[in-house]
Amino acid sequence: MPRLFTALEIPRDAALSLSLLRGGLPGARWIDVENYHLTLRFIGDVEGHVADEIANALDRVHRPSFSLTLSGVGAFGQKKPHAVWAGAVPSPDLNALQGEIERICQRLGIPADPRKFMPHVTLARLRNSSPLDVAQYLSARGNFSTMPFRISRFVLMSSRDSVGGGPYIVEEAWPLSGGDARAVSRIANASDASRIMR
Repeated sequence: MPRLFTALEIPRDAALSLSLLRGGLPGARWIDVENYHLTLRFIGDVEGHVADEIANALDRVHRPSFSLTLSGVGAFGQKKPHAVWAGAVPSPDLNALQGEIERICQRLGIPADPRKFMPHVTLARLRNSSPLDVAQYLSARGNFSTMPFRISRFVLMSSRDSVGGGPYIVEEAWPLSGGDARAVSRIANASDASRIMR
């Protein structure tokens, strides 16, 4: 059974900037560049008919495309760090999109995520990395920032149970208004052809 989540994809130039943060941290298992993403809402393991309900409900999201910048690095788990990440510059458009998806999920009976939304891209999972090593890694990269990039769609992704995350598969995508018209029609054709996980 797939594990689902909604996300933003990271374009190539920004992913290249993120990839330069790899290395220099003992115990880190680095995420493959093609698996970088920003999670909007973790949904979890669901049955196929629930996945279809979610996809149908997400069809109703109509939000504008917007610009996003990744900036700064941090870690989860202060005393026992378990991941390092790159953050996102605060964005009202990003928060509005995430909030709408959150409300849709709750209306469908998916339990609320107890964690506050903190937009980030996971760079590495950590195993037995010392807090001192992590602190040194973060302080050496504290001025990290990407050029702003355009967010023109959001996606429903699935992951299979695996060590360290990935591979991730885009199950369905929804354009944000002002996005690339060709991408919009391509997505529409793909989703008409088959709803996810039939």
